[in-house]
Amino acid sequence: MKKVLTTCPYCGSGCTFYLLVEDGTIRGVEPNKENSVNNGSLCCKGHFGYDFVHHKSRLKTPLVRKNGKLVEASWEEAYAVIAKRLGAIKKDFGPDSIAGFSSARCSNEENFLMQKFMRAAIGTNNVDHCARL
Repeated sequence: MKKVLTTCPYCGSGCTFYLLVEDGTIRGVEPNKENSVNNGSLCCKGHFGYDFVHHKSRLKTPLVRKNGKLVEASWEEAYAVIAKRLGAIKKDFGPDSIAGFSSARCSNEENFLMQKFMRAAIGTNNVDHCARL
């Protein structure tokens, strides 16, 4: 069994734990008792919420719509589609027709980048965050 130190994906608190990995499959979680904001404790999501990693329905590549159907694409192609579509919406309807919604699962730095992107690149203050709810 291999122990892999990681940060919990469920909120922005930054709790750390070890994934117990055997043959490339996560078998369990062990709290990190040293140098961690959670002091060795985990909520139920952090302790038991890892089965999504190996779920058969998990998307592993981006999907783009072509001829009305979703097909797999490269990250570069997906980013190009997003940039083209956001650019067209901004040009046709103005920057305030676009809004960004971020997540408590993201780090503070990722949330900062989201609001910076919306304000600097898109040109709108339409930014919100689920933790406010």
